[in-house]
Amino acid sequence: MNLNKYIRSIPNYPKKGILFRDVTTIFNNPHAFKYCINRISKICKKKKISKIAGIEARGFIIGAAVAFKLNLPFVPIRKKGKLPFKKYAQKYKLEYGLDTLEIHKDSIKKNEKIALVDDLIATGGTAMASKKLIIKVGGSLKLFVSIIDLKDFGGSNNLRKARVDAVSLVKLPGH
Repeated sequence: MNLNKYIRSIPNYPKKGILFRDVTTIFNNPHAFKYCINRISKICKKKKISKIAGIEARGFIIGAAVAFKLNLPFVPIRKKGKLPFKKYAQKYKLEYGLDTLEIHKDSIKKNEKIALVDDLIATGGTAMASKKLIIKVGGSLKLFVSIIDLKDFGGSNNLRKARVDAVSLVKLPGH
């Protein structure tokens, strides 16, 4: 399946100079969404993952579906102030600003193998912050899977340098 025809590109969002790649058009097509979930599930299954973690917000949609398909627990990695229990926080840099992610302290047990799922990777800042959180709670990030790799920004390479297997279903330019 050619996923490119299901990805909407929106110029100057969320600010001027950014070309936003929108995967909600994939979610809106049952065949394209099922294709993505099946492909990501196969990739995760090969790595013998213990849990699936998803980054807020689109990573929740993808990650929860993959966790359900593989009968694995799902771990939400959320934006600051959204988790109700004891948590770790990690600040990170976005392509267009700063933000903070959080994870519940009891969400991952020591040495569990984690697959992190999100809609896309650009610089890898969000994924690297999530990796730090996964390590703080005792887990080991073995795999990062996204639908889109914005190849111009080098995020997948940054993850590989940090010893994380990074896989994307589609590679697109970031500009």
